[in-house]
Amino acid sequence: MNVLFVSSEVVPFAKTGGLADVVSALGAHMKKRGHDVRIVLPYYSSIRDTGVETETVLESMGVSMGPGIEIWCSVKQVIGTGGVQVLLIEHDGFFNREGLYHDNQFTDYGDNAKRFGFLARAALQVAIDTQFSPDIIHANDWQAALVAAYQKVWFWDNPIVGQAATVLTIHNARYQGNYPGDNYHWLGFGPEHFTPDKFEDYGDINMLKAGIYFADMVNTVSPTHAAELIRPYSDFGMEVALNNKGDSFLGILNGVDYDEWCPEKDPLIPQKFSVDDLSGKARCKEELQDAFLLEKRDTPPIIGIVGRMVEQKGYHLLIPVIETILATHDVQFVILGSGDKGMEDFFGALPERYPGKVGSWIGYSNEKAHLIEAGADMFLMPSIFEPCGLNQIYSLKYGTLPIVRAVGGLDDTVRNFDIQRNEGTGFKFWDATPEALQGTIEWALDIWYTHHTAFDWLRRCAMRENFSWEIATDHYVDFYHEAQLKRAEYNRSFQ
Repeated sequence: MNVLFVSSEVVPFAKTGGLADVVSALGAHMKKRGHDVRIVLPYYSSIRDTGVETETVLESMGVSMGPGIEIWCSVKQVIGTGGVQVLLIEHDGFFNREGLYHDNQFTDYGDNAKRFGFLARAALQVAIDTQFSPDIIHANDWQAALVAAYQKVWFWDNPIVGQAATVLTIHNARYQGNYPGDNYHWLGFGPEHFTPDKFEDYGDINMLKAGIYFADMVNTVSPTHAAELIRPYSDFGMEVALNNKGDSFLGILNGVDYDEWCPEKDPLIPQKFSVDDLSGKARCKEELQDAFLLEKRDTPPIIGIVGRMVEQKGYHLLIPVIETILATHDVQFVILGSGDKGMEDFFGALPERYPGKVGSWIGYSNEKAHLIEAGADMFLMPSIFEPCGLNQIYSLKYGTLPIVRAVGGLDDTVRNFDIQRNEGTGFKFWDATPEALQGTIEWALDIWYTHHTAFDWLRRCAMRENFSWEIATDHYVDFYHEAQLKRAEYNRSFQ
């Protein structure tokens, strides 16, 4: 198959979240299987500033938008992960900025609808001008969602891109591309499409909703999150649009890169280890205690935290109970992350109040993230919602038992401990309350102290789990084939 990915982020060139990892990994695994893969990405100034070598593909490319509007840009290419060709859309007016989506004060750029509407339209123009005829056009999140709309409305009869099946992956439905309705004319769609089932959203435009309507198939990044999105009165407001897709909407669990996140080969940890020889994990725990200025003792378990300090991640549930847990249990915490200023201040101050029991690093360090996964005994993810999540999957491979709220991909990847059957790979709670979180942490601590043989068995079960990209790619290939059938059915409806 010829597959054209369109994304606002791709590792290693531009990243703010997991979207970048997924597009890069899936593209590489598709290419590894012999498919011809191209990825379209904005040529952000941050990419240029890295000094990465590029090659010019199109010196000048005209992109028609609304009536009388033509935007000129150039197209460069660079080789990405796994040898995949990444096509960079160069337009300084749109992409030569300090941030991808907002300025350094976290204020969204006012022209984001135009910037990413242009990206979607330019992606199709690149394929046409380079004579790349895709079988699948795979858009990702609201930033690329209008690819499906432009293809169906503008290019349905184009010999290069008109017959491709379009799919849309929703990585985070909280972000939908909601912008003022006065952008609609610039995007180039007629009034017949400014309706509540397509673009219109209380007078504004909703780019994700339009993409859902026009795409042949839609998925999100875990089966449980797919079910959450279509529940009545869902927090995300997409239940009507997604229910209208019927069996054209589903969940596919993300894979993880075990070449990077595996204790048997991880170059960033002090000693490698495996399910058959856990001696290296003890050494990693000692180094973790050193790095975060914790008391060097074997007895207390370490609970690790790595993530963005925002409401979605649920760390506000921990704030009312962590000091009680520290005062009443022999346990240590290591915390790595940044985000909300109030959370940063709270977690950043804990080491001073509980020296030797809590270590915090406000910010992000890949080396420290690997050390936490390898050296901690448990890993905490109390998310309010989590489309997929990756850290809990990393934790499983490192024998660091996850403590998670049973939502989205967390529910799909962690099996709750059953003491009667001695089965499971972690500890779950359901209610989004500090009390439920505290109770589950204390349950895990009880298993550590009073049923350590069972804890060790759980650890080994966790390390044997497999959520590789090879498995995820199998599901995406099936998804693409199903989208082609849907597209053929769509075409027949006009005959």
